[in-house]
Amino acid sequence: MTETSNLHIAVVGGGPGGYAAAFLAADLGLRVTLIDPEANPGGVCLYRGCIPSKALLHVAKLIDESRHAKNWGIEYADPKIDLARLRSWKEGVVKKLTGGLGILSKQRKIEYIQGRAAFENSNTLRISKTSGGDESLTFDRIILATGSRPAIIPSLKLDTPRVMDSTSALDLNEVPGTLLVIGGGYIGLELGTVYAALGSKVSVVEMLPGLLPGADRDLVLPLHKRMEKSFASILLNTTVAAMKEEPNGIRVTLDGPEVMEREQVFEKVLVSVGRKPNSEIPGLEKTRVQIGPRGFIQVNKQLQTSDPAIYAIGDVVGEPMLAHKASHEGRTAVEAIAGHKVAFEPAAIPAVVFTDPEIAWCGLTETQAQKENHEIKVARFPWAASGRAMTVDRTEGMTKLIFDPQTERVLGVGIVGAGAGDLIAEGVLAVEMAALAKDIALTIHPHPTLSETVMEAAEVFFGTSTHIYRPKKS
Repeated sequence: MTETSNLHIAVVGGGPGGYAAAFLAADLGLRVTLIDPEANPGGVCLYRGCIPSKALLHVAKLIDESRHAKNWGIEYADPKIDLARLRSWKEGVVKKLTGGLGILSKQRKIEYIQGRAAFENSNTLRISKTSGGDESLTFDRIILATGSRPAIIPSLKLDTPRVMDSTSALDLNEVPGTLLVIGGGYIGLELGTVYAALGSKVSVVEMLPGLLPGADRDLVLPLHKRMEKSFASILLNTTVAAMKEEPNGIRVTLDGPEVMEREQVFEKVLVSVGRKPNSEIPGLEKTRVQIGPRGFIQVNKQLQTSDPAIYAIGDVVGEPMLAHKASHEGRTAVEAIAGHKVAFEPAAIPAVVFTDPEIAWCGLTETQAQKENHEIKVARFPWAASGRAMTVDRTEGMTKLIFDPQTERVLGVGIVGAGAGDLIAEGVLAVEMAALAKDIALTIHPHPTLSETVMEAAEVFFGTSTHIYRPKKS
């Protein structure tokens, strides 16, 4: 039997899950080969997802704040947008981060191969190198971290640059006068926010009754109200029946109760209807790996597939498709390979929508509790009662805590407001540590900060919030 310290593992895919796995494996003394088509680790997240989109969202927020500054007695001229410089800055951020990962990979003495891998059997990969030539390598263990790609609606597929997916939208080749976003999920809303700030008239269509279907409705409401002011239109319960390219744009046929004009022409269309796992790995059928009905690779709590030599992590094994989930799964898989007693079973995985305002949640949601007939108590603290929210003129936010009514344990946290993505980590810790309402209420939070809204939401639970008065029932 191979000694753990002598194991040679391959990680296929260099995204946040893949490189986190590879780096930990190297730190634990394993021999590591990391395989990815890009010149450096980073994956979709760094090259074409999380990082470039957040860089552009920061610019969008800056533009939006400059326009709102007149409410505070400060007026700026309309911004002059140099798209070439904006693209260069965004790409510079990506280059620095991915280049840094390349350096970290070398420092850990990881063998990095730029190319694509195919299975010859459960332990052997045939690697087609970007520089040319193929090479077959045998490993003791293989971790699949192949990620996901934008989903496509076959009936709406048009081979034209006027129809974008999330990847091409981030290229920011131009700012169209009009843009239709198909899909009211987080990717569509984030990119719609960017283009609206840069000057596009953005319309959003969503087939379901509300934006961000996975989030609690009371968290979505403040975002919806703000987006109604920045977007040209938001059409719910609406589907796209057909699309046809014309000389001046894409003619779109819309079906829905709120549709006033069934046929409309948009300069560009962004199709953002979710993502699909990259589980069609060449030669995978030569292994014992099983794929579920939705295309996800099936794994156990150690991220091991049905083939003992092969593990899989990240988007390719299931939802939520989030970079931080992939990273933790990667570390769990490596620890399992190294012989540690581990399992991936988090009590809470945070989700963040980086719109303006941001929405973040973790643990049990109120919507989920209602569907499962789970008895809960909910405490809400409106940011209109927050001094810090008032000083930054962002009082539309809210912090809500979900409690077990018997034990008073924190089961979930939801936040909508500026910086919600940074605030949610406290909620994740509370859920993971099985904190009680009193633990949160008695934890001294700095003043004046938005983090105080978490503490005061816990005080609301006891009816003793300093900045909310509720007369006692007689």
